[in-house]
Amino acid sequence: MTKVEFFNQDGRIQGFCCSGHSGYAEAGADIVCAAVTTAVQFATAVIVDTLGERANVKVDDENARISLKLPTSCEQEDTVQAVLTGMMLTLCSVRDEYPDYIEVLEV
Repeated sequence: MTKVEFFNQDGRIQGFCCSGHSGYAEAGADIVCAAVTTAVQFATAVIVDTLGERANVKVDDENARISLKLPTSCEQEDTVQAVLTGMMLTLCSVRDEYPDYIEVLEV
């Protein structure tokens, strides 16, 4: 199962951690994993590459884990929060469709 945790403090998403394989299908044919990967890569690319925010991104391919942690404040805070909220809503939709394969939490 894939687990996605969004770190929320006082209404601000401070980052996320995504770990594990969904187990829906074999590697290369797993649509749940593909959806999660796409949402994570999109959010990370927009925040870091497009907006230029200095988020701390860690990728651990060996353990199928990626995390993103925002600094205390971002120059484009509203946009960053919109991107992360959109990512969370997207992953919640995937979870609603495939509840045995993905867990989405706000912590």
